[in-house]
Amino acid sequence: MSFIFADAWLITMNEQREVLEKASVCIEKDRIVAVSTRQDLERRFPTAEIVDCKERIIMPGMVNTHTHLFQTLLKGLGDDMVLKKWFTCMTGPSGVHLTPEDAHVAALHGCVESIRSGVTTLVDFMYVHTRPGMIKSVVNAFEQTGMRGFVCRGFISLGEEYGVPRELIEEPEHAIGDAREQMQRYNQPGGRVQVGVAPNMIWAVDEKGYRLTRKLANEQHALITTHLAETTFELQTAATRYGQTDTEFLSEIGFLGPDVLAAHCVHCKPHDIRILLHHNTKVAHNPCSNLYLASGCPPIPEMLMAGVTVGLASDGPASSNNHSLFQAMKFAALMQKGFHQDATIITAEKVMELATIDGARAVGLEKEIGSIEAGKKADLIVIDYNNPFMTPIHHPVSAIVYSALGNEVTTVMIDGKFVMRDGVVTGVNEAAVRQQAQIHADDLARRSGSDQFKRRAWRSMGI
Repeated sequence: MSFIFADAWLITMNEQREVLEKASVCIEKDRIVAVSTRQDLERRFPTAEIVDCKERIIMPGMVNTHTHLFQTLLKGLGDDMVLKKWFTCMTGPSGVHLTPEDAHVAALHGCVESIRSGVTTLVDFMYVHTRPGMIKSVVNAFEQTGMRGFVCRGFISLGEEYGVPRELIEEPEHAIGDAREQMQRYNQPGGRVQVGVAPNMIWAVDEKGYRLTRKLANEQHALITTHLAETTFELQTAATRYGQTDTEFLSEIGFLGPDVLAAHCVHCKPHDIRILLHHNTKVAHNPCSNLYLASGCPPIPEMLMAGVTVGLASDGPASSNNHSLFQAMKFAALMQKGFHQDATIITAEKVMELATIDGARAVGLEKEIGSIEAGKKADLIVIDYNNPFMTPIHHPVSAIVYSALGNEVTTVMIDGKFVMRDGVVTGVNEAAVRQQAQIHADDLARRSGSDQFKRRAWRSMGI
């Protein structure tokens, strides 16, 4: 099949960052084959189906570089807690009771939510493995919805003294052995869904776990992702245990590299940023989560000025509390402007780069996705700007970053296939997915005791 997306306002994200009016894009099979005018493309590709995109914006599908899909079932249960309390009091205990069926339903809902908000590539960090089959549950959700991305086999190997539930703790050898099996089962060259590996964080993983992760990634050429310098607690733990920051320690043991995607990096110091740059380690920026958990404001402008690759992310829906990169783009710009009291420190154009081409670079796919150019994969979204929130419209990038709500996406294509067309998700029954997610969310909260947070008293102030 071939399609011509015709007469749109086109944000290409190509090297020249061209924004074209009344532009058209031709798709054949899974690739973009041409960008030109409608008249030219109809002449060159006479059998292509025309997709009318008047009063629409076309842009590359966005890349969400960090989430935890199972947390879809936990939205709103962790309000007004810092990370350690949030994890030990709500998220960890909920994880203990998570089943593969819960994980599958949560991942389906998270993928649908992501598609609806224009995300075509996800990095899922799945660290709950109290029962077999968790990775399979998430991979199956990616396959059903057509999502592109990485399902990263996470693990926790210590931390009981910090409140990590014992049931979540695994021996590193077991976790890495399972990760290897999953990679051998699912990873194919050029495959739309790949399995990576994800040691959790410095206060929940021992040195052996990090070293075994590096060995496995070298062996399987797999993506690594981990949490880094998210809160001051990580820095305190690393200083006590290793006499260094977590960034310094992971550099010293040979863990960091160009295949590592470090989530958060809120408390990276100038020396840590130089280390990240030296190893070409990438960063996943989670502005909404960093504010929700009161973790802080990461030094993103400093990273960008240094040359570190930064992608945008939502984080898990228990700490953001959704998968919208529209919200993440707006927060990514506004938090830096306010924190630095500098309106020019980061622009709408730059945060759109973080959400698209830089996100693609962060996961090693910049040659395949992240921009609309001939030869790249056909991952794109169509936005209907004919609504009261985005109009009157003067500049499409500004309108998307600062004005859009995130529900303006009407059509999404991944790998040349429509995963949503004219507002209808194609791979699954969306209503049934939402219904099942609510059932499983209620049941998981009941089983884990997290339903106590549903019945909280009214709190006008936290003091």
